[in-house]
Amino acid sequence: MIKGCKICGIKDPDTLNFIINHTYPPKFVGFICNYPKSPRYVALKDLKKLLNVEKNKIKFVAVLVKPTEEILEQIKNLPFDYYQLYDCSADEIKIIKQKYNKKIITALTIKDEADVIKYKLFTDVTDIYLFDSKGYEKSQGFNHKLIKNIKLNKELMLAGNIKFDNNLKNYEKNVDFLDLSGGLETSGLKDKSKIEIFLNNINKIQNET
Repeated sequence: MIKGCKICGIKDPDTLNFIINHTYPPKFVGFICNYPKSPRYVALKDLKKLLNVEKNKIKFVAVLVKPTEEILEQIKNLPFDYYQLYDCSADEIKIIKQKYNKKIITALTIKDEADVIKYKLFTDVTDIYLFDSKGYEKSQGFNHKLIKNIKLNKELMLAGNIKFDNNLKNYEKNVDFLDLSGGLETSGLKDKSKIEIFLNNINKIQNET
């Protein structure tokens, strides 16, 4: 059952305020903290200004690709509830989780079934699993049927080129949260009209179940 959604790659105050104050806000908002290759990357000085807001009940997520100790120290006092970690081992995640006292979204990039079953390595350190594409800064998809039959003991978030107007019923059987970024953009920028449709659709399917 879909419990909510995450909107990722927010980098401007106007869009963030729109999301925070929406009638049906997402459960999570993600910020790209240390991956300059992404057009959605936010530099530290801008990140500090951007996050100086009332979050209401939204959980803020720091999206981190194999973070160094330097970036972890730089963001440790920012209002993040979760760290979303790419390319980290279970041991590395355990150290980060304990040192910074954050909940963890373990991001696994998927091409085939061998990538899917890697989730078993992270059972002890993960709060939420994210299954994403191999695209990183690019909005690529993967075959979502690969996760159809897995049984997790943690919540599951799904990304990978999902569109704002997709039929959400296609995902509701085994996904807890949908994670969109590029699917909410027009010409590389977040599009409030697409965000509006997506958040309303999420609310609609939650009320149907």
